[in-house]
Amino acid sequence: MVSHTDVSNVVLITVDSLRADAVGTYDDDRHTPVMDSLAARGTVFDRAFATGNWTPFSFPSILASQPVFAESDRIGIAETPSLASVLSDAGIATAGFNASNGFLTSHWGYDEGFDEFEPFVSNVGSNLYSRYLATHPTIEAWLQLATSPLRRAGSWLRGETDDRPFLDTSRMFDVEHAATSFLEETDSPFFLWIHYMDVHTPYVPAPRYIREVSSDIFGTHRMLHAHTRTGLGLEVGERTLADLRTLYQAAVRQVDASVGRLLETLSDTGVGEETAVVLAGDHGEEFQEHGHLAHYPKLYDELIQVPFVVDVPDVSGRRVSGQVGLDAIPPTVADLLGVDPPSAWRGETLVPTLRDGESPPDDPVVSVTVRDEEVTAQPIPRSLADGDLLVSVRDRKWTYIENVDTGERELYRRSSDPMQQEDLAETADEEARRIVERFGDVVDEHAATLRRQQTDTSADGDADDVDDALEARLEALGYR
Repeated sequence: MVSHTDVSNVVLITVDSLRADAVGTYDDDRHTPVMDSLAARGTVFDRAFATGNWTPFSFPSILASQPVFAESDRIGIAETPSLASVLSDAGIATAGFNASNGFLTSHWGYDEGFDEFEPFVSNVGSNLYSRYLATHPTIEAWLQLATSPLRRAGSWLRGETDDRPFLDTSRMFDVEHAATSFLEETDSPFFLWIHYMDVHTPYVPAPRYIREVSSDIFGTHRMLHAHTRTGLGLEVGERTLADLRTLYQAAVRQVDASVGRLLETLSDTGVGEETAVVLAGDHGEEFQEHGHLAHYPKLYDELIQVPFVVDVPDVSGRRVSGQVGLDAIPPTVADLLGVDPPSAWRGETLVPTLRDGESPPDDPVVSVTVRDEEVTAQPIPRSLADGDLLVSVRDRKWTYIENVDTGERELYRRSSDPMQQEDLAETADEEARRIVERFGDVVDEHAATLRRQQTDTSADGDADDVDDALEARLEALGYR
């Protein structure tokens, strides 16, 4: 097979919890020089949407071009060939390194097709103290912040950098080292996937990046204050919210710097000019736009709109206004590498858009979540039986959200209401009524597809049994 472009390799970089407006190319007030440079020479998709509000709901699309629950009533990759397996069968070397997200492990099928795969989900230790820290990440963040002056002084005396994240809980350097080793030791063609966790709660970036995004005035006491208030469930006022945003943006800059080192390795190993780089967030993050922090089961833009950039060597950069879903990633990567996609994949290749500037399909993008009685209820659903099914549909102008089980509907005209605060679902506006009817049909069709996969299997069945180390890591991320 011959690729449409002179690409021998593809590097896919996914960043957990990275919302679109956290990157400079989407918001001029942000400081992400590496990602912005990548965007300046690549193709930027201005309206890219995740197919779910958290990792287990978005990644079946990212690595298998299938919506969650499309083939099983449980999360994970089921029967559809994964991107890595399709490429591996075509003779392409594959490697995947995940910075300890427990939902992206072999238990959920994400190792399939990778010659090298490391999720960095290690045992947290059996003693009470270790277990407590693993399941209370905010407490761990407090300890890291409180002891940071001593550890920074120790690093200075040893002549070491203070770039290393506190106790490296994000596993960023582990992932970076593994990716670097793969690039240095592997011949073309190859596919490399890297998933960063630094931007996920709790936000504990290295001091230098906090200084970069806060004009050097953000002190440790303010970090402690922000983590304390959120950890204790106290009211989050404007100051605390601003501090959390600062920590979040510093974590984004920390990932940005790591991506820069990765790109340098591509150049140093001599493969940069034949390697396409794909960058995307797997979902966004809320800062009380709709009443909460983090990424609870909702489908508004702060959780669904993500950055999506593709840099292909010797292809002119451009911005694309048509909406796309992240299920386009697998067929696009396969197309770049000259590999035919399996018929089961739902997304369509974006190579014609990248190469010739053709408009993407511009079809409405569908996203889903599952919600229990309370928005903040735990655990994060692992099957369709764990709560009500919510489905959203987006085009360039509108966002429609429906609770399939209760019939509740919401409609927002994003062109005039970008924060999605004015619900028009029950309005007399004729255009809005037509959208509700049209998008309601899309929801019905998608929900029917998912419901066909639902079985009588209990959510507590054997398919959800995970070992202690993995369960502890999920708890550390707040997924109890």
